[in-house]
Amino acid sequence: MADDKVIVENVNHPGKTERVDAAKYKAMKTAMLAVLPKGSPGMKVSDLQEGVKPKLPDDLFPGGSTSGWWVKCVQLDLEAKGVIAREKSPPVPLYRV
Repeated sequence: MADDKVIVENVNHPGKTERVDAAKYKAMKTAMLAVLPKGSPGMKVSDLQEGVKPKLPDDLFPGGSTSGWWVKCVQLDLEAKGVIAREKSPPVPLYRV
């Protein structure tokens, strides 16, 4: 069943991919793109982590469980794909491209 996994990239490790749960990936991607502002200055990762929680399905992320890991996983993949970007200065705000 190839539909239950999706291949993700990592902006910090070009060429390296991982297979992750497709349903959780899609839910997190949708939530992140709904919360992240378009363009700079963006949003701090900590604010993004809190902002996505109400938008996540409870059956996949009960009480926000594991959402922090999934924010980072999807963030790095979307950065590698050029969908989102980060500012260069701390606290490294993220934004939609």
